[in-house]
Formats: sequence, C-alpha cells, structure tokens
Amino acid sequence: MPISKINATDWNRDVGAIRESPLQFSIFGKWIVAIVGNVLQFDLLSFSTVALPSIIDRSFAIIDREIGDCHFTAAEYAIVRRVIHATADFELKDAIAFSENAIDRAITAIKKGTPIVADTNMVKAGIVTLASKYFGNPVIAAVSEVETALPGKTRTETGILHCCDRFPDAIFAIGNAPTALLALCDRESFQPALVVGAPVGFVAVVESKQALAATSLPQIRIDGRKGGSPATAAIVNALIELARSD
Repeated sequence: MPISKINATDWNRDVGAIRESPLQFSIFGKWIVAIVGNVLQFDLLSFSTVALPSIIDRSFAIIDREIGDCHFTAAEYAIVRRVIHATADFELKDAIAFSENAIDRAITAIKKGTPIVADTNMVKAGIVTLASKYFGNPVIAAVSEVETALPGKTRTETGILHCCDRFPDAIFAIGNAPTALLALCDRESFQPALVVGAPVGFVAVVESKQALAATSLPQIRIDGRKGGSPATAAIVNALIELARSD
C-alpha cells in the first residue's frame, strides 16, 4: 500500500462527524486501529504517515544496543528480543529459559499446522493473526472450550485438561493461569510439541514454573513472577517468524 498524506480538510470533517455521532466514532476508531496495526502510524501534528516496519526495526536496534552481554543462540535471541520488544523489560533476558531442542520442535510443529492452545482469550488474541497468516495453525483459548469448571478446579484449568485430550500434540501457551500450567505438569503420558510457561502474578506462579522446570516437557519459560499475555504471545509469534524463515 502506498504511503500518502492525510488531507487536513478531510481530517477536520471526519473529526467533526466523530464528535456528533458515537456510532461514527466507533467505526472510525476501528478504521484507525486497523491502519495503525497493520500498515501505518499517524503523526497527528503534521498529518503525515510513517511506515510501521521502520518503527519495529528501530525498536529492535535499540534493544540490540542496550541488552548488554548475553549468551543466546541466534534463534533464542530472536525470541528474547521479541519478548523485550513486547514488554520493554530487559530483565526478562535473565528470566527466560529454553529446554534442549524446544525451538526446533516448535518450528517443526508450527510448519505442520499444529494447533496452538492458549490458556486465555488475551493470549489467543496476540497469536491468532500471525498463526493464521503463515501456516494456518488453529489457535484455541482453553478457557472458552468449557462452560463450567470441574469441582475444585478453575475454568481455565478445566479447559486446559479438555484441550490435553483433544489436542495432545499441540503447542500450549500459558500466559495467565498458573493453575493451567500446574495441570499440564501433572498430566501423565503427555507429549505436547511445546509448553510456553509464562503466567504472571503472585499466587502459585513461581511454583507452577518450578513444576514445569522439573518435567521433561519441551518448554520455554519465563521464571519468577513476571510473564503475562504480551510476553507469551511474543514467544509464540517469534517461533512463527522463525518457522517462516527456516
């Protein structure tokens, strides 16, 4: 799509319409988000546009300059850099851990169109666009797979157990629910392509990651209390990009 100037007269006309109609505001707002998210970034002061890829490249360059000493493979660094880009948190470089051959296993699975199971809809939302664009991987939110929780379990945990049965060789991406991660760790005869263990918070979060580390499951973890939807989605999206360039 060619980059063009925004006409100030048209802009003022549309802004006036936005003020008069909440419905038009909603529609206009979605249009702006779609453009910013996929093609352009607006400079509202000069009514000019800047190509979005240059912003990403500049961000990565800043990370490369500021990250300091690290000892990752090229593939690991691609993942770490994307996580830092999503969170602006350089401390995560010291918290992220990779099991042996985890990246290679994940790339192979992604290229086969293997399903990706996220614990929540927030994690799914961060993955689904890239997953569907390149290899058509179905992305499932475990919490939406069940209507009610099993006795003594959370709904997300119940959904993860359901998905273990339905998609036993999937990539599992846990960014919010430590109960779901603990459920994966306790699962017998479970052979997923990968477990991304990065729930965020204070209750059972550290324990769930320690439990994952004690298993032989192929895994990428963010140890400690940090993690969350953006970091988890960034890990999976980086893997998709690695699969695309493989």
